[in-house]
Amino acid sequence: MKKLYRSMTDSKVTGLCGGIAEWFGIDATIVRLIVVISALCSFGAVALCYIVASIIVPKAPYGNNPFSNYHY
Repeated sequence: MKKLYRSMTDSKVTGLCGGIAEWFGIDATIVRLIVVISALCSFGAVALCYIVASIIVPKAPYGNNPFSNYHY
């Protein structure tokens, strides 16, 4: 079973939309557009849910980072 994590690599604000996109296997831009449009249409209810979910959903563990094996 896949777990939902906030993305470490695809994050603009908190990484929640990037994590949701990885979980569903879709592009993060689509998720971000859905969240922004929903937040505007719901008079801020979705924004409140986004903030709460960003606090509840954990960041991805270090081993889940696809770039963690590369040393620069």
